[in-house]
This record gives sequence, structure tokens and C-alpha cells, in this order.
Amino acid sequence: MVHGRVGLDAGCVVGVNHDENDSLLRDWWKSFGRWGIRRLDRVNVNLSPIQISPRAHPDIALATISTPPIEIPLTADPPRRESSWLTPVQVPVRIEPTKDVASLLHFIRESWKIGFVSVQATVAHTIVHGGRLGDSGWRSRFVLSHTNVRPVINLKIPSVPGLPPPGHDNAPPSFSDLVTLQSFNIVSADDAIFIEANATAINPIPWDLEFSSPPLPFVIALPSPSNSSPQLPSVPVASVRSHPFALTHPNISLTVSGAVLPLEQSASRALSNFMSKYVSGLEADIQITTPLVPGMVINTTFPAPNPKPEILRNVSITNMKITPTGTTMVASGTVHALVVLPSGINVGVNASRVFPDVLVYDGPVSLPGSNESDPDVRPHNPPPEQPLPDPLPPRAFAHIRPEDWLPALSEKVDGPADAGSAIAVSAHIDDVPLQVLPGREREFSNFVSKVIFGTQGALAGVQGVAAVAVRVNGLPFANGHDGEMELTGLPFEGSVRIGKKSMWPLPMN
Repeated sequence: MVHGRVGLDAGCVVGVNHDENDSLLRDWWKSFGRWGIRRLDRVNVNLSPIQISPRAHPDIALATISTPPIEIPLTADPPRRESSWLTPVQVPVRIEPTKDVASLLHFIRESWKIGFVSVQATVAHTIVHGGRLGDSGWRSRFVLSHTNVRPVINLKIPSVPGLPPPGHDNAPPSFSDLVTLQSFNIVSADDAIFIEANATAINPIPWDLEFSSPPLPFVIALPSPSNSSPQLPSVPVASVRSHPFALTHPNISLTVSGAVLPLEQSASRALSNFMSKYVSGLEADIQITTPLVPGMVINTTFPAPNPKPEILRNVSITNMKITPTGTTMVASGTVHALVVLPSGINVGVNASRVFPDVLVYDGPVSLPGSNESDPDVRPHNPPPEQPLPDPLPPRAFAHIRPEDWLPALSEKVDGPADAGSAIAVSAHIDDVPLQVLPGREREFSNFVSKVIFGTQGALAGVQGVAAVAVRVNGLPFANGHDGEMELTGLPFEGSVRIGKKSMWPLPMN
């Protein structure tokens, strides 16, 4: 629906508007013409579909616009430099974009580069009737018709604050330059996952055009992970619709809502890759399509959370023991952590597996770690081993990395008010190899001495990166719900107190 104000200065069209230089006789004759315009009052215009084409290439159709017959009020001698004589109107408009997406995008890019939109409108038939729509009186006998009407429209693209100025051969803004995500909420309910998001979009349309949009459909897809074959198609994951919106200045407020689509099992890898990037504080690639313009794909990014979310919290190890086995040492104990999803993700989750990659320190952790995993997903295979930090952090003396995933137990708990869903997770470590870091034998011996001879044992700092496999309640995989995703590259930091009984007997070198 297009809202606006319309009127036709018919006095100017037929040449009967008042002029101070007119003679008395000519002024009398014009007043008779103005009287006739007031008697006719209005006309109704019936247009055939309007084809919009680039002025430079009129054979290429960009869009077809269809409107119902329109009533246009007539006036004579309207006040100059005023719009009070225009009549408010609401006109339903159907716009059908071309299916030639390449030509449409090329036109948009070139128009932005030169700073002007120059189009030609082609109207095959135009019929004008006097009077109101459906009027069968004397006014309807006034009929005017034209064929092959080809007006040219040139519009200067206005400068928009926050965007590069149009013209000067500048590239057009990207989707992420125009649209800003304000908030989102993802929830599990009724065996499904629902999505709602609020965003703002910069409005580049001039002030004098009002427009109300109906709901518009979109499909959100995730590209295949980078280490997959580039020929693999993207994975559709959600179907959403925009709520009706109006063009407001300077920004348009948008709300979209929808649900996660039924997913193939192969979608787990794309979802895991997306979520791992997001929870690691990174932008994640997405694709947006709409059935209204088949073939058009908007490649953009889902913005990174700011600040970076702290997914693993309150990490600790209880009942930890370090014992010699042959020429090596192994560690056992129970790992505890609080898994807190970012704000806006309020889905039911439970953790089924964890994979810790841990550095052990003599005392509290001294420096942030630098061995975060690059988000990568290898379902049911251990995450790839990352190189040790170089240089090694001060007082770090050992490395613990299991050979496989550790089974985990989880329980829903109340998390922080500014975060999403939260679960308490625990997993047992049984005889996992403990490797003394190269060149840190002395630090290890010093720590063992503290444990043996100290009255309270010794405090060991733990720092590293973990992967967590979670099942999301309501995630609609084709072979059943609650599909599993792997979140990798999750940094953590904690501590554990080790007593004398936990390390006896150990060789002292």
C-alpha cells in the first residue's frame, strides 16, 4: 500500500490558470474554463501494467508495477509553493521484480556509482474517464486514451548518514551496512524452535513517499563449512516473515518471526560451525533468499556478540589424582562447569559429551591462553589438536588432553539474568595421560614438592579450550528431534586443589 498526496493542476494543463497580463476578455474566457474544471471535479485513470526499465537499456525489464484505477482530483489556480491542495490517497500497488537477478543487481550497482536512478516507464494503454470511479453520468463521457506512453524518470539518490555517498564511482553499501540487528530471541516450545528478531534499516527513500509493506517471506540458510566441498549447496535452516512495516525516517523498524525448518542430518555440521563461531565472538556467514525474487541470494554475516560471551564458567576439578603408570603419569577426577548460552538463545539444551584440552599451572593461571581452537566440527571425532602456546605461559607445567570425548551429565540451572539458557555439566576423567611440558620438569617437581610437604596441598590453575556436544530440544532433524551440535573453541579457566593423597607415590627428580 502506497500512501501519498495527489492532485492535477488541470488549469495549467489546459491553459486557463489566472495570469495578471491577461486582457479582460481572455480572463473571462479562462474563468469559464476554470468553472468547467470545478464542475468536472476529478478524473479516474486506468493504466495497463507499467514496465520499468533502465533508461539506457529499455529492452531490459527491471520490474512490473500494477495498480487499480486511480481517482485524481482536479483543480485550477492552486496556491503556488504549497501542497495543501493535494488530496491524501492510499493506493494498493503490486510490484513484481524481474527474475533476471543479474540485470537487477547490475542496475543497482551502476545507479549508485553515478548517483542517479534513471528509468523509463512504459505504459501500453492509458484511459482517462471523467468523474469518480463507476460514475455513469455526464462526466463519464469525457474520455481520453493514449497508447505506448514512455515517460523518463530521473531521481538523484540522496546521501544517507552513515553510508558512503552515492556517485563518484563509489560501490553500493552492503546488506550489513543497511540493516542492524537490535535483538533476537530463540526459544524451544511445542517440540519446535521459534525465532523472533528486531532490526533497524536505513531508509534511503525520499521523505515524500509513504509506503506500507505487507508481510514478506524470507529463508535463512547457512553455507557449507569451509572444509567441505565448495560445490555443496547451502543449508536452509529457518523460514521467517517480516511483520508489516512502514517507511519511516531516518530508520525503518523491522520485526521478523518464524521457525527452524526440518533439517537433514547433514545440517548438523553447518549448524555446529555457525554456533561455534558465534559463541567464540566471531561473525558467522549466512545467506538470505526470498521466493519473491527467485535466484537472488544475499550473502551477509550474522553479527558477532559484543562483548564476547563467556560460555564456560565456574570450571573446577574435584577428586583429582595424579598417579604414575609405567613411564608416564595419568590424571583422574571430575570436571565441573557451568555452560551459559549467549543472551537471546533460550532453548532447552543438555550436554552429552565434552572434550577438554587443558594446561595445568603451579598456582592460579597467570596469563590468558592463546591455544583457542579455530571453530571446526568433526562430529563424534575428537577436535583437532592445537599446537601448544609459544612461548609457554609462566608456571604452566603439564598438558592434559583425552584421546576421545568424555561422556557428560547435565542439569538445567538458573543462569545470569543477562544471558540465555544455562546448564551445569560434569564429566569424569579416568586415567588421562598427563604430559609434562617441554622444559618444565623443574616446575613440575616444585609443584609436587608443594603437594607432598604442604599442609593444605597445592593449588593448580587450569586453563584451556573445550568442546561441548549439546542436544537442543525441539531442533527438527528429519530423522527425529533434538539433534546434536558441537560447540568448539570454548575457552575456560579454573583451579583445583591437589592434596598429598592425590599424588602418592610419585618419583621426585
